[in-house]
Amino acid sequence: QVQLHESGGGLVQPGGSLRLSCATSRSIYGLNVMGWYRQAPGKQRDLVAVVTSGGATNYGDSVKGRFTISRDNDKNTVYLQMNSLKPEDTAVYYCKLVVASALTYWGQGTQVTVSS
Repeated sequence: QVQLHESGGGLVQPGGSLRLSCATSRSIYGLNVMGWYRQAPGKQRDLVAVVTSGGATNYGDSVKGRFTISRDNDKNTVYLQMNSLKPEDTAVYYCKLVVASALTYWGQGTQVTVSS
């Protein structure tokens, strides 16, 4: 079993920046993908960004060029650096882990609100 713990959400003005963190309860070995998804009220949960154990990344079209995902395996943590934030980025952001067996783990979510 793995627990995921998100942090770093909050209220920020348009154009501002936030960095989200997701720490796993233990080290993850083998093929895996970690990433961030977001869900606004009444909307589908959508891909924000993912990073594989090999370092390959993929981004949702709406955040490409503004957000950067990275991981620090020594700290068992994945990060999402969010720049040039827009009101439409407002959502609950969820950390996700998929391991080689295809088991999926989700964090509890952290609220990001972009508003003046």
